[in-house]
Amino acid sequence: MRKRIFQMITTILLLVTICGQTIYATTSSEIQSEIDEKEEEMEQNQQELDEIEENIDALEDEQAEIEDEIEVLTTAIVEVMASIELLEGDIEVLEGDIEQAELDLADAIAKEEQQYADTMVRIQVMYEKNDNSYISMLMESKSLSDLFTRVEYIQQVYDYDNQMLEEYQQTKLEVAQLKEELEIEEAELEAAKEECELEKAELEAMVAELQVVSEEYEAQIADAQAQADTYAAQIREQNEAIRQLEQDRQEALEREEAEANPGGTGGTTTGGTNSSGGNKYTGSAYTIDTSIINNASGSDAGKQVALYAVQFLGNPYVMGGTSLTNGTDCSGFTQSVYKQFGVSIPRTSYSQRTVGTEVSYAEAQPGDIICYAGHVAIYVGGGLIVHASSAKTGIKISNATYRTIITVRRVL
Repeated sequence: MRKRIFQMITTILLLVTICGQTIYATTSSEIQSEIDEKEEEMEQNQQELDEIEENIDALEDEQAEIEDEIEVLTTAIVEVMASIELLEGDIEVLEGDIEQAELDLADAIAKEEQQYADTMVRIQVMYEKNDNSYISMLMESKSLSDLFTRVEYIQQVYDYDNQMLEEYQQTKLEVAQLKEELEIEEAELEAAKEECELEKAELEAMVAELQVVSEEYEAQIADAQAQADTYAAQIREQNEAIRQLEQDRQEALEREEAEANPGGTGGTTTGGTNSSGGNKYTGSAYTIDTSIINNASGSDAGKQVALYAVQFLGNPYVMGGTSLTNGTDCSGFTQSVYKQFGVSIPRTSYSQRTVGTEVSYAEAQPGDIICYAGHVAIYVGGGLIVHASSAKTGIKISNATYRTIITVRRVL
């Protein structure tokens, strides 16, 4: 009986002890491990996304070149069509000239034939009648002066007949030559027109081929964009998961601190407090002594970039964003900052690894772009960077060596 009562009391005490404590299955260090794992996955996805976006940029550039070539060829087709139209107009004019030349030639031939026929008829009549009219007319001369006058008249009649015949023959020859020249010119224009039509057909075939290529690029871009959308969605989900894990880790830290200091005044936070609805924080990550920038070695232009960039500390991080005030991601932050200084750099972190000139980290100066795997930041001096870090922390200051540096790029 006593043994049974003792067992009951022991069981009750054990239950009270268990009920009086909250059992936590996950510690802050375990949550941190999950966060690190998620960030690794997100970085890998970001790298894949950057590579896809780089591929999309390349495909769009190539497609733009194809479209430019199509535009050039289309312009050439229009010019060839205009040439064909002009040639057709010239051919039409020549056909009219040839038709008129044929009429003129027929008229000249008819007049020549008529003059020849008239002369032959006159000669035939004189022969058949044994007409000695010219001799009689000369014999009837009353004086030497009259004789010469009659001889001159006979010569004039002869010369007139001969002149008219020669003129008709010359006219016929000239009109025939003109008709031949016009026909040659028409043949040349017809040949030129055929060449233009052949060129037009070739240009149209080239345009058709390029349009097929452009459509293929369009399909590749669409496929790549679909992949990019998938990676972007995964990154957003991972960002949200990391945000939740960060919140869980903070709670775990506060709980562990409370357990380590029972009866204390409450735990302290690490890294500032989140303002309602945005990435506004207090603490050293969101403030910087500008003398660090001003006193660093480097160009005035680079320092101006750094001083401008730190104005946006605490503003939110938004995947795919480019607004320095309403939300931006890491590469959108660097791109938008440099845009204010009239400098255009690529959109993705992957592409930004090749901008400007590479320098070593030991030579880094304010304004230089520090590139990491799937991430970029702006160096401000003193071993510090300003960057759009994550959805949890927004735009903040960090140690430049907080992650492995891939390259340092000097743009100004």
